[in-house]
Amino acid sequence: MNTLKIYDELKDALGEQAARAIARVIDDLYESELLRLREGFEKLIESHRQSLGRLDRIEQSIGELAEAQKRTEERIGELAEAQKRSEQRLEELAARVDTLAEAQRRTEQRVEELAEAQRKTEERVEELAEAQKRSEQRIEELAEAQRRTEERLEELAARVDTLAEAQRRTEQRVEELAEAQRKTEERLEELTARVDTLAEAQRRTEQRVEELAEAQKKTDQKVEELAEAQRRTEEELRKLAAAQRETRRQLGGLAHTVGYRLEDEAFKALPKLLGRDLGAKLVGRLKRDYIEIAPDRYVEINILGRAVKDSKEFVIIGEAKSQLRKRDVDGFIKRCEGLKRFLGEDQIRVLVVYQAPPQVQRYVREKGIMLYFSYDFS
Repeated sequence: MNTLKIYDELKDALGEQAARAIARVIDDLYESELLRLREGFEKLIESHRQSLGRLDRIEQSIGELAEAQKRTEERIGELAEAQKRSEQRLEELAARVDTLAEAQRRTEQRVEELAEAQRKTEERVEELAEAQKRSEQRIEELAEAQRRTEERLEELAARVDTLAEAQRRTEQRVEELAEAQRKTEERLEELTARVDTLAEAQRRTEQRVEELAEAQKKTDQKVEELAEAQRRTEEELRKLAAAQRETRRQLGGLAHTVGYRLEDEAFKALPKLLGRDLGAKLVGRLKRDYIEIAPDRYVEINILGRAVKDSKEFVIIGEAKSQLRKRDVDGFIKRCEGLKRFLGEDQIRVLVVYQAPPQVQRYVREKGIMLYFSYDFS
């Protein structure tokens, strides 16, 4: 303020001493009010600046936390899906251990991705520190702007009335800033509550990851148990296969024994039965024999002999079966047809059995084959 000019204007009207006293009072009042205004304004600007900086950092932190939470939930969804596939494969008894190994590899990859997300979070923290540094630089710039503002105020406040009006407007602005500060603090409270909520969600996420890790551990244990059960099953199957082979061997020997006994009975009874039913007279005796159909290649014939019927010689070909089926009959006919070029065209075909269903009996007689049961030999 130019107090000298004020002194000159008042000196002529009030006198030199009064003008000097008034000028001194105005100067002191100006300096006192300006100093008080400057201090209050600096405090408000500093408080507002700090609030804005804190708000920016919190909003940025919340954005990064929300993004990290989203990635975490996506990773958890992928882990849950992998776990679901693992459980499905376990329900299907995990036919191949390689598939389970692949699922384990994907799980480990997901854990690596979670570690990568943690690393990115730490990078975000570093970025926040860098943002803090930039905020401090901005505060210095604002302080410089404030200094320039103060210089301008010193140039503009030429009159006391103008200063009073500026003071009124300043006080009104201070009230507005105080209201803005209050709203800012309310918003900070809301953001703090949201941060707490996100922290709780993060805690639940970490708990879920631990549960998934435990489930994976149980899955691995169950796979080991299944592998052990599979080894025991394979051992039992091996023993069962060996027992089955032994059973078949014994049954085969028993079948041969039964078949040979039926053939032996037929050798004794057939000459009389064929004479009675066909008028055929046996030449020589019936026997069990082999026919050579190629060099060192033979076909076994259960019942083989020769007979004369109506002055014509026939070859007797027969088989013994404990239980006769239609396919046995067809196989017998096929073998007899194949033997014609070795034994001749004229054949008496005979089947000797313990039992045969009625439909098979009809089929045998339709094919012109003589059918005898074991009880016919008594």
